[in-house]
Amino acid sequence: MALFTFRLPDIGEGIAEAEIVGWHVKVGDRVEEDQPIADMMTDKATVEMESPVAGTVVRLAGEPGQQIAIGSMLVEIETEREGETPAPTSPLPSREGPGVGGERSELAPTFEEQPAPPEATPDPSLREKGEVLASPAVRARAKQLGIDLAQVKPSGDHIRHSDLDAFLLYGAGQGYRPAGRSARRADEEVKVIGLRRRIAENMAASKRAIPHFSYVEEIDVTALEEMREQLNAHRGDKPKLTLLPLLIVAICRALPDFPMLNARYDDEAGVVTRHGAVHMGIATQTDAGLMVPVIRDAQDRNVWQLAAEIKRLADAVRAGKARSDELSGSTLTLTSLGPLGGVATTPVINRPEVAIIGPNRIVERPVFRGKEVVPAKLMNLSISCDHRVVDGWDAASFVQAVRKLLETPVLLFAD
Repeated sequence: MALFTFRLPDIGEGIAEAEIVGWHVKVGDRVEEDQPIADMMTDKATVEMESPVAGTVVRLAGEPGQQIAIGSMLVEIETEREGETPAPTSPLPSREGPGVGGERSELAPTFEEQPAPPEATPDPSLREKGEVLASPAVRARAKQLGIDLAQVKPSGDHIRHSDLDAFLLYGAGQGYRPAGRSARRADEEVKVIGLRRRIAENMAASKRAIPHFSYVEEIDVTALEEMREQLNAHRGDKPKLTLLPLLIVAICRALPDFPMLNARYDDEAGVVTRHGAVHMGIATQTDAGLMVPVIRDAQDRNVWQLAAEIKRLADAVRAGKARSDELSGSTLTLTSLGPLGGVATTPVINRPEVAIIGPNRIVERPVFRGKEVVPAKLMNLSISCDHRVVDGWDAASFVQAVRKLLETPVLLFAD
């Protein structure tokens, strides 16, 4: 028997440390060779670590949320082989309880599983005075809810919290029914780790460092939507078109006249790089949080290829299978909430980019066309820019160029 020390390997160029997102094993577990043991997150992607040997786990490096340096001990495994490199025997706190990669290892019990809070004993002398018997905690809650305790029927010798709950549930005719659909849920603390912490750090850094400004324009997409419906009706085995591929085409056609928008700003070096190629970031909501996969060289793809790539990347990030290079290197980001897009948005720039574009919900409203009032499909297009690099005039002019293309959609396919 020997101890094998599995050290965190170099999992990316320039990566000095990685964060423990979750454990697949705990101390005492038997693991087989190539069995997943931990999920580690760098600033670019989450990587699943696999055991290089079979044996029994005897020590883990730390808890989810901790940073581990490249080359340091990740896990110690007792093997049946001889001649393994011995590991240090100084104890580290080990994780208790099973772990699931990318998920919280322990869930707080549901409200029904929580023990009832202790109630103070009511003052018996109140019964002699003809007053309602209830603990101070119950009285405080009843006051907060606006309930007259004299109307509540106690289930025993005094009114309890359960009696208040019953009154709320069955006293709807008196206007006391609670706004919520069920009883109070227990408070729950959720540790901010993994992707959620990366998002929080990146958003905070972006807002601290970048002087944002936003510009919103209304676009008539009636003709664009008619064309999209016609294209979908004759698409054959091609992917179904949403608005996004058409919007990307418009953006790519307008950008050559506005190179300062397709750029990245290294504020420490004081250098702005204006990119010739459009590497379009697509902000995508996943169960783990917001991720931004990248369509490489979007300017070289047609509308059907863009639609297929959007779907492929969205499926990959939601399944946790996106590669590191598919999650970095964007030069401009597009963010859309689809039917939840709202009237207008002020999206936060994906640093170190200098602009982010957000289409909003399409609504049908009456508009004037000459002297006639006709129905039209309208959509607001929002853009946020880094005012250190992009002037308001340039941002507005760019959006007007995109507007012209979208309102005259034949121009999207003209040479």
